[in-house]
Amino acid sequence: MIINKFLSLLNRYKTDLPTFTIVGVGPGDPSLLTIAAVDAIKKAKVIVFPISDDNKKSFAAEIVKNYTKFKKNIPIIFPMARKDFDPDEIWSNAVEKIVKYIKNGESVVLLCLGDTSLFASSSNILRLIKNNHAEIITKTIPGISSISAAAALNDFDLVKKGETLIIKECPSSESELTTLIRESKSNKTVLAIMKVGKRWNLVREILKREDIINTSLIALSVGMPDQIIQYASQYKKEFMPYFSLILIRFD
Repeated sequence: MIINKFLSLLNRYKTDLPTFTIVGVGPGDPSLLTIAAVDAIKKAKVIVFPISDDNKKSFAAEIVKNYTKFKKNIPIIFPMARKDFDPDEIWSNAVEKIVKYIKNGESVVLLCLGDTSLFASSSNILRLIKNNHAEIITKTIPGISSISAAAALNDFDLVKKGETLIIKECPSSESELTTLIRESKSNKTVLAIMKVGKRWNLVREILKREDIINTSLIALSVGMPDQIIQYASQYKKEFMPYFSLILIRFD
């Protein structure tokens, strides 16, 4: 009985301690937020979110804006696709800000677009906090990925029993992408190619050459107002936005 009371008090003490939580907010549609994500955001006093530079708004912050009106909203510049930032310096500065709030007794939520386990810059911050501030309680709440959302919106089977799914950032070289597609076709592997963006012209020519442009599904800005989901042969523009992916099956 005494042990149970002690454990109960200990658990209550832990829940009262400030925490650092990475929250996956899904691809863009606020209705795809999980209950766990909303609860964590409501409980936190500080909301940290990524921006690509000082003049741009955060897609992640926009998704949860109905829950953050009376919070401390702290933007942090993340390197993402830019090469003019030192990533290590960015992560260290972000951790310094986050730890300061937590040591002041305030729980912090870091917003992560999509899911926390797929190409998430937030994992760098989590690693530094775990390595250098082991006393801080950390949590991770997964979100719906753009891959699964895009597949659902088009009734696309990402992977069936006995199949393999490869999720890969779009290769920058023609030979690497061609090899990836041909090997996947040979093995009947499903492909999810992320961050196509500026490589679209190269990708389009390879899809044509491999005769899969009519069956390759593109998904741009999933869950956002300018969302496009269609087969690659239907997309006529010369460029794609940063948030872009292609799903390929070789049935």
